[in-house]
Amino acid sequence: MPNKVVLAYSGGLDTSVIIPWLRENYGCEVIAMVGDVGQGEDLEAVAAKALRTGASKVYVEDLREEFVSEYVFPTLRAGAIYENKYLLGTSMARPLLAKRQVEIALREDAEAVAHGCTGKGNDQVRFELAYQALAPELQVIAPWREWSIRSREDALAYAHKYNIPVEASCENLYSRDRNLWHLSHEGGPLEDPRNPAPDSLWQLTVSPQAAPDQPEQVEIGFEQGNPVSVNGRRLPPVELVETLNTIGGRHGVGRVDLIENRFIGIKSRGCYETPGGTLLVTAHQELEALTLERDLFHFKQQVGLKYAELVYYGQWFTPLRAALDAFVTSTQVNVSGCVKLTLYKGNVTITERRSPHSLYSTKLASFSMDDDYDQKDAEGFIRILGLPARVRALLDKHEVVVR
Repeated sequence: MPNKVVLAYSGGLDTSVIIPWLRENYGCEVIAMVGDVGQGEDLEAVAAKALRTGASKVYVEDLREEFVSEYVFPTLRAGAIYENKYLLGTSMARPLLAKRQVEIALREDAEAVAHGCTGKGNDQVRFELAYQALAPELQVIAPWREWSIRSREDALAYAHKYNIPVEASCENLYSRDRNLWHLSHEGGPLEDPRNPAPDSLWQLTVSPQAAPDQPEQVEIGFEQGNPVSVNGRRLPPVELVETLNTIGGRHGVGRVDLIENRFIGIKSRGCYETPGGTLLVTAHQELEALTLERDLFHFKQQVGLKYAELVYYGQWFTPLRAALDAFVTSTQVNVSGCVKLTLYKGNVTITERRSPHSLYSTKLASFSMDDDYDQKDAEGFIRILGLPARVRALLDKHEVVVR
């Protein structure tokens, strides 16, 4: 049995009941690690709650800058989107939280780490694969796979039994995860895919119907694939994402209601708000379309799909993800410039794209004829490309003898 455990602590329903449960069932000292990835909460109050419910010590770690620069922006540059819709907000934050949790466990000479993820979800995989990659000697405690609690209602009853204050209630059973990149909503009435997401669910974005009647333009500047400015003003990474969240949110941009395939094979439903991220992904894709050569652009799209799977599946700390990062970095050398977007009632349209490395030639793209492109060259080019098809057609007609 471990004498000291470091718990990834959020102050939500699950982790709030885990501290007394660990002390009761393992008889161990519990150290709470609170990671600030931009969830917008009073983390000092969260820390005080952890101490009040039995933690011996609490670490409050400001991870916002590292989260955006080392996790969000690499995933953005990779073009990683899971199942065409999910911008991976929760998926990117988990390996960072696990990494800092492991660092604290090693510093504190703890024998174990613990998390509040359920046995049905993706996050248990993300946390534990990170633990194994960074400190395989640590014991892992996952209370949801051990205790008799089987539902959020059971967890609420446990919290009431031990006088643990929680915000969740039997009327508000949503499981939410917020960081600088997004806010996710799961559970409650969303578990039935026939139920529409209620208007009261959304928190970062206004309803598109209630958004301003006048469109707004926003220009995002990039340097080597990294966003660096908004409307001509250079901003540090955290402030840049926060600024775009505000702009996108007031126009109802970035809402997604999706059925996704969890890593363990279960289909689940989630509603996600990613206002600033939606603007960044849209602008980055357009700048790549302007600056990347065709074959590189197409191959990178395949890399983006694999990168998204790695992130979603919790395989951040793997040689493959590091190798893909090296490839992506090489593709972004010329992905610099500006993209202007127009926002209107939940919609994002492209207004302008420009880059000093643009591969777009107005002369070549024009329907006007000039000396830069000899159209007669196309005839031989097309005949060579069509040779296999012509041979097959002639064989089918028995007009070619194969010896």
